[in-house]
Amino acid sequence: MNKIIYLFIIIFSLLNTKLIAQNNLMILKLSYGDVEIELYPEKAPNHVKRFKELADSGKYDGVVFHRVIDGFMAQSGDVKFGNTNSADFNLSLAGTGGSDLPNLKAEFTDIAHTRGILSAARSADPDSANSQFFICFDSAPHLDRQYSAFGKVIKGMEFIDMIKKGDPNSGLVPNPDKIISLKSK
Repeated sequence: MNKIIYLFIIIFSLLNTKLIAQNNLMILKLSYGDVEIELYPEKAPNHVKRFKELADSGKYDGVVFHRVIDGFMAQSGDVKFGNTNSADFNLSLAGTGGSDLPNLKAEFTDIAHTRGILSAARSADPDSANSQFFICFDSAPHLDRQYSAFGKVIKGMEFIDMIKKGDPNSGLVPNPDKIISLKSK
């Protein structure tokens, strides 16, 4: 009888772990293809919660990649001024807005800013992240423990690499690519 109980516990644990992992997968649809992102709620729970909340409510759909620097990162997530589906869309202001939700406290972790890492964009104030995020094209160790990393691209990084690059100095993109949709898998 004990063996059956232990077997049941092991099977339940494995199934539960798989379900939890699936709940932390996101699909970012770009015109180039689909990108799968794994989120790390154990490392940055508040950033993951906010990202999923905004994504699953459709707030990121239509938002442009307003700042893209070749060899560094692609930034998006301004749901106020960067959303092409909104009356407030203003490309010259994209990158200065956020959501109506309060800013998040920093959740600095031991996650290194390597290729494919998803991290929260913010102002000079470490506790100013709101809705904007970036995905690293390459390693950026100067960002480690300075920005809240909360996920990683696990499939489709080649589509992130195809995002239109901006001015080499400012990263501003005159005719930017946009997120078609971003949802939990």
